[in-house]
Amino acid sequence: MKTAQGNSKERIVRIPGVLGGKPVIRGTRIPVDMILERLAFDLDLKTLFEDYPDLTEEDIKACIAYAKELVEEEEIIPTYDLPAKPTHL
Repeated sequence: MKTAQGNSKERIVRIPGVLGGKPVIRGTRIPVDMILERLAFDLDLKTLFEDYPDLTEEDIKACIAYAKELVEEEEIIPTYDLPAKPTHL
């Protein structure tokens, strides 16, 4: 059984010259961000599959795994509470 991470690396690609190098589903011009936006708006996969008949459930899972990987890689920059500025000046 393949992991979600392995699945996204096989299904999600960046190709210079295709949609400006944005990540797309392999073999298509369907951008990952568009899939994620559609899912955020409506979780009903039926309408998504009707609009993009070449899309598969595995493609959707790969998009979600890809987004998860990006969030996991985010660098956390600690913030420190600064003293409040005097208001009487």
